[in-house]
Amino acid sequence: MTERVVVTGIGMVTPLGVGVEPTWQAVLRGDNGIGPITRFDATGFPVRFAAEAPVAGEGAALKAALTELAVREALDMSGLPGGERVGVCVGSEACRPPWTWLWRKDMPTAAEVEALAPDAPTRQVAAIAGALGPRSTVSTACTSSSQALGEAMQRIRRGEVDAMVCGGVDALSEPLMVVGFSKLGALSTRNDDPSRASRPFDLHRDGFVLGEGAGFLVLERESCARARGATVLAVAEGYGCSCNAWRITDSPPDGRGAYDAMRLALEDAGLSPADIDYVNAHGTSTQQNDASESMALARLLGPVPTSSTKGMTGHLVAACGAVEAIFTILALRDGVMPGSRNLEEPDPACPVNLVREATRAPLRHTLTNAFGFGGSNGSLIFGRP
Repeated sequence: MTERVVVTGIGMVTPLGVGVEPTWQAVLRGDNGIGPITRFDATGFPVRFAAEAPVAGEGAALKAALTELAVREALDMSGLPGGERVGVCVGSEACRPPWTWLWRKDMPTAAEVEALAPDAPTRQVAAIAGALGPRSTVSTACTSSSQALGEAMQRIRRGEVDAMVCGGVDALSEPLMVVGFSKLGALSTRNDDPSRASRPFDLHRDGFVLGEGAGFLVLERESCARARGATVLAVAEGYGCSCNAWRITDSPPDGRGAYDAMRLALEDAGLSPADIDYVNAHGTSTQQNDASESMALARLLGPVPTSSTKGMTGHLVAACGAVEAIFTILALRDGVMPGSRNLEEPDPACPVNLVREATRAPLRHTLTNAFGFGGSNGSLIFGRP
């Protein structure tokens, strides 16, 4: 029998705060992490707001700062020592060169160029953790860190490592991303009311909100965690991954790719749909994604309590899967389901049992989804220790 994989450390930085507890308490209150863009002068831009993390910096330097804060918190909580049996898997995307490079007279240094690579955070995490085992980077848009966690689970199960430091980081409050996603028609344009812009599953949703943040977890073989006296926060029970093979920017109306990812996660965990007590949905606040995910949830899980925390955090893209996985672990720990901010008039096209405000409930198993541009889908299931 394959040994269980457990979670012994978590760390995160989000638009709601620096650290696990400040962010989680803000989520339970239903706080807003969205406001006017401060990273650059957005005057004249079609969208002038974002979900910025309360951390100074820009570009690669900002991603590095977010990564360090979240990873060190997870490692401090876990007490994990480094070594040859510790690996790293990070969900991340390439950074864009700063606009100031356009008028630089000198050439960027090799270090500056390397810091833009998708695997720059992976190298950083390995160095911080002293991890000498396998190292890999996943770059599948919004599913990146969800898949990073899943890949980490599988490495531990196969016996390749005893522990993995895994998660994701992203920071998209920058000119090119704001313009690009605006051109796609994917972003909310509520410039006059940013705090109500991200409204997953609401009838009047008009797009997602770009965000910044990082989330990291320490996963271990249960016997290793118990042997060193680590506190077990949750069991990483199941992982499912699929591809829509549909279109780049939206999901199939019947939600088949999302359905397959969740079904595979249930099979991997050895659970039935009735075992899932709460779902943290991908719920981006776009018309097509929310409706598609709702179809999949209703078909597979029925009226399971569901919420999307993106109404508070915005969309953290490559980091959202890991951050929202941490939310589901905290929901298990505290026996409380986070609510859905800005859910004022549920869309009839989204037939899900939506949790409006933080609600106490006895939780045994929680599921979290992440679905990315290009049709990548990832689902993770966590259980009480």
